Amino acid sequence: MTTQTFTDLQLDDILIDNLQAQNIHEPTAIQAQTIPVALDGKDVLGSAPTGTGKTLAFLIPAVQHLLDFPRRKPGPPRVLILAPTRELTMQIAEQAKLLTESTHLSIATITGGVAYMNHAEVFSKNQDIVIATTGRLLQYIKEENFDCRAVEMLILDEADRMLDMGFAQDVETISAETRWRKQTLLFSATLEGEGLHSFANRILNEPVEINADPSRKERKKILQFYYRADDLTHKVALLTHLLKQEEVKKTIVFVRKRERVHELVSLLHQAGIHSCYLEGEMVQAKRNEAIKRMNNNSVNVLVATDVAARGIDIDDITHVINFDAPKTADVYLHRIGRTARAGKKGTAIMLVEAHDNELLQKIERYIREPIKLRTIDELRPKTKAPKPVTKKKPSQKAKQKNAAKKQEETKKKKVKQRHRDTKNKGKPNKMIIKTE
Repeated sequence: MTTQTFTDLQLDDILIDNLQAQNIHEPTAIQAQTIPVALDGKDVLGSAPTGTGKTLAFLIPAVQHLLDFPRRKPGPPRVLILAPTRELTMQIAEQAKLLTESTHLSIATITGGVAYMNHAEVFSKNQDIVIATTGRLLQYIKEENFDCRAVEMLILDEADRMLDMGFAQDVETISAETRWRKQTLLFSATLEGEGLHSFANRILNEPVEINADPSRKERKKILQFYYRADDLTHKVALLTHLLKQEEVKKTIVFVRKRERVHELVSLLHQAGIHSCYLEGEMVQAKRNEAIKRMNNNSVNVLVATDVAARGIDIDDITHVINFDAPKTADVYLHRIGRTARAGKKGTAIMLVEAHDNELLQKIERYIREPIKLRTIDELRPKTKAPKPVTKKKPSQKAKQKNAAKKQEETKKKKVKQRHRDTKNKGKPNKMIIKTE
C-alpha cells in the first residue's frame, strides 16, 4: 500500500499545515519512500531527479525529529545540511523557513561570498538547522568558531556534484568532526559510478538505498516529444523556430559540453534571440547574474550543461529543450524535471540526430512510454529516419535445428573428472590366479 497523504506519515500537525499552506498535499515518490525510513533513524542513500521534491524528503524528517525531541536549553546546531553551491544553500533555507513557520526552530546559512561579521550571529545565538557550503564551514570549524558536537543529523545534498567539484575531502573532514551524530542522509541526482558509492560507504552506516524516479502521474504533467534533425545547422534552425513560438515563455536549453554553450549562445544571438548561460567554470557572481536575469524575466532562454545546471531553481520553466541528447536515460529525467513543477504543466523537447536514435529508444524503454515525433513543415528532415533495431524471432524450423544441435553437443561433451578421483591411482593391480 502506498502512502497517499502526509497524515499517513504521522507528521506533526504544524508540518501538515505548513505544507498545505504551500498547496502540497501528497508526498512525491522520493518523499513517500524516504520520510518513514529517515524517521526510523536509519541512514539513507537517496537518488531522485530534480523537481521530484528531494529537498522536502530530507527537510521533513529533520524538522519532525527536532519537534519530537525538543531540547531543554539553547545550544549549537542539531541538524547540519551541506550543499555544493551558495544558491542551492539559499533555496534549501527558503524551504526550511516555510516548513518551520509557527515553530520555535531557527535556521541559519553559512556560505562563501558573505562577510564574516554576517555569520557572527550563527555562532552566538541558538541555531537548530544550519545549511552551509563546505569551504566556508570548514574554515569556521578549523578556527573553532563552529561547534560540531551537538550535530545529531548530517545531510548531504547533491553529493555527486560535490564530488565533481572536488569537495570530497572537505565533506569527509566535516563528517569526522560530526562523528557524534546519530544519522546521515546523502542525496544525489543519480547513484551511478564507483566513486559515489565508495564515498557513501565511508560516510554512511548501513544505509537504506532509495532510488525514486518520478511517478507516471508526475511525468504526465510533462508533454514529451522530439524532432528529427539532419545535422547541426538543421538543429539550430529547429531550435530558433521553437524559441520564437508564442507558447514558449521560459526555456532551459541543455547541451553536453561547455564549448557548445558559447557557440549556441552566439548562434541564437545572430538569430535575434537573447539568452544567458551557465557552464561549469563560471564564477559565482556570473552564475547569480544569469539566474537573476531568468527569474526576473529580463531573459527567457538559458543555455546550460548538466553539471552547471545542477542545484538551480528557476520558477515557471515552460519548456526544456534537449539540444544535445543526454548521456543516459536518467539524466534525461533529471533534465525534464526542471519544468512542470509545483503542480504546473510543462513541455520537454528533444532534437534527435541519426546517431541519437539508439539513445532515444533507451529513454523510451526507461520511461516505459513512447516519445512522439513532431515535424515543422518548412523544416522537415531531408534524411530518412533510421529503422529501429529489432531482434528477429527464430522460426520453428530454426528452433528445432538449434535444439538438435545442442543435444548433439551434450553427447559429445566429456565428463569432467575431479582431481581427487584421478590422483594416486597408480597402475591397476593384475589379477593373479593361483593353480595347484
